[in-house]
Amino acid sequence: MSTAEIPFRWKSIAIPALLPTLLFSIGEGAIIPIIPIVAGNLGATLAIAGFVAAILTVGELIGDIPSGWLVARVGERPAMIGATLLSVIGLVICVLAPNPWALAFGVFLIGLATAVFALARHAFMTSFVPVAYRARALSTLGGIFRAGFFIGPFITAAAIHLTGTATSAFWIHIACCLAAALLLVTLRDPTATFGVTRVVGSPVAAREGEAFIESESKGLFQTLYDNRAVLTKLGSGAALIGAMRASRALILPLWAVSIGISETNTALIIGIAAGIDFALFYTSGQIMDRFGRLWSAVPSMVGLGIGHLVLALTHDVPDNVAWFVSAAMFMSLANGIGSGILMTLGADLADKDNPAPFLGAWRFTGSLGSAGAPLAVSAVTGLASIALASGLMAVLGLIGAGILLRYVPRYAPHVPRHLR
Repeated sequence: MSTAEIPFRWKSIAIPALLPTLLFSIGEGAIIPIIPIVAGNLGATLAIAGFVAAILTVGELIGDIPSGWLVARVGERPAMIGATLLSVIGLVICVLAPNPWALAFGVFLIGLATAVFALARHAFMTSFVPVAYRARALSTLGGIFRAGFFIGPFITAAAIHLTGTATSAFWIHIACCLAAALLLVTLRDPTATFGVTRVVGSPVAAREGEAFIESESKGLFQTLYDNRAVLTKLGSGAALIGAMRASRALILPLWAVSIGISETNTALIIGIAAGIDFALFYTSGQIMDRFGRLWSAVPSMVGLGIGHLVLALTHDVPDNVAWFVSAAMFMSLANGIGSGILMTLGADLADKDNPAPFLGAWRFTGSLGSAGAPLAVSAVTGLASIALASGLMAVLGLIGAGILLRYVPRYAPHVPRHLR
């Protein structure tokens, strides 16, 4: 059936496709600020607390590899339902954890589940949303995740205030996962609504999402080798983008612990910062389309670098809480300006006839930075101090900006909209 016979409507994906994603991301947003806090309450040092929080991104990186194979075999909706249930198992382990290492295992399972859930939803949007709507759909999907990270911490703050315990945040994620699974089970499968010929052109094009997930496991390492030139040059910039984003997500709650901010206030501050981040996702797309990719990528990296540097220089000053709040808001502004830059650059670089293999390799490259940075932050914190860890990340952010400034024009030249 052609697109003319089943015209695309945003409402056709809003409830069955986007609402479960919002619920899952609200739950994840609820737990991210409190993982270091719970680890500390279980007796972890600041460095070990950082390591436990970093395990979330390690789980996502490892989960990226088999998730393509899994979604290709069982389908998008069953994979998402399974991911929510795996996440619930990990969350129950976190609630019952008697020590930081048990907590880390539960967090690792949540990371694995997050990778499967995110890939399954990305594959659906790639496969069934028409090309004319794809960029807006993917931006909206990214905005949905950011909305969850905005809402979740506020729910956590209220729960901690009412219960007096940070572990209540895990119950929020459990409730969100079960609600998402219930929606996925009871609502009509959107893939059945659209069918395999959803995308204009041919049935082969409509299965692009399936090609995407197949390539995740079948050709990932071969594609990394075949595209080693661009992935070692511009890809290193992508890895540093992932690293700075992951460092920000870890270092803010870890910093709050180190300077003695209460659990409730930590959740509130991070929630407000996430609101700034969320509010800018569409603005970032407008900047990239109108002025070019560099005007989003470079300011974002410079801003994240400056934010880390401000933290590094103000840990022990008398007004360190005020500096922390200011840096958190500034880094969220910088991160929001760069919303969607990795997906956009990946789309610019990928083969237009067969984009799936390169997109898988590109995402894996960014994930290496996302997984490596939190581990580096926790290691430097343990060996020296959190201030030094933040300072080193600031330097990496500025190096990343330089790499993007050099290689984006070379590999992904873009004609701004007002000059076309």
